[in-house]
Amino acid sequence: MTDMNVDETGSRKGLPPWAKKTIAVVVALIVLVIAYYTLAAFVPRWWAQRIANLAEGGFARGVLWGLLFGILCTAIPIALLAWSWQVRNWRYSRGLQITFGVLALVVALPNLMTLAVVLGTGNGAHAGERILDVDAPGFRGATLIGAIVGALFAVIFVVALTRYRKRGRDLKQARTDLEQRRIEQERLEARREAEKELGRNTDDVPPGSHRL
Repeated sequence: MTDMNVDETGSRKGLPPWAKKTIAVVVALIVLVIAYYTLAAFVPRWWAQRIANLAEGGFARGVLWGLLFGILCTAIPIALLAWSWQVRNWRYSRGLQITFGVLALVVALPNLMTLAVVLGTGNGAHAGERILDVDAPGFRGATLIGAIVGALFAVIFVVALTRYRKRGRDLKQARTDLEQRRIEQERLEARREAEKELGRNTDDVPPGSHRL
């Protein structure tokens, strides 16, 4: 009895499950907020400096790099997400979908970092804007145009892929139907031949031969 009372008292001293979950959620939110502000202060400035090194202060180079990042980093993620939807019925679809989703996020990071520079309100974003204005002119506008073009390319690709897969399914179904009809026709002809043979055999029996 004493041990049971001690165990019950000791268990009551611990936190209930809902309190533990609440603390875990609060801690996770705090970590996310700290990570957000840290990245918001660092990433836009760092990314703007990388683009500035690529553009080297030239307008044409800034436009070309903007178009390149805008098109590729928009079209490829959309295509990967479309593929993740297409493989939903495969055997290992969950692992493939997670892989495609992670790859899509990684490929889209350049555009997301550029978006952080454009839409950010912190000191890092403002510093990134100044760096791009001076050392990579035309990059932000070209990235926007490239993103639109990349999205159009991706939509065309997804529509073409969907139609191609639908056409393949329709052709497969048509072949199956034709094969089924052929088999049914062969069975019908075999049945008619059997009936004809049975009729001949009946006619070949002499009248009255069935009598004793």
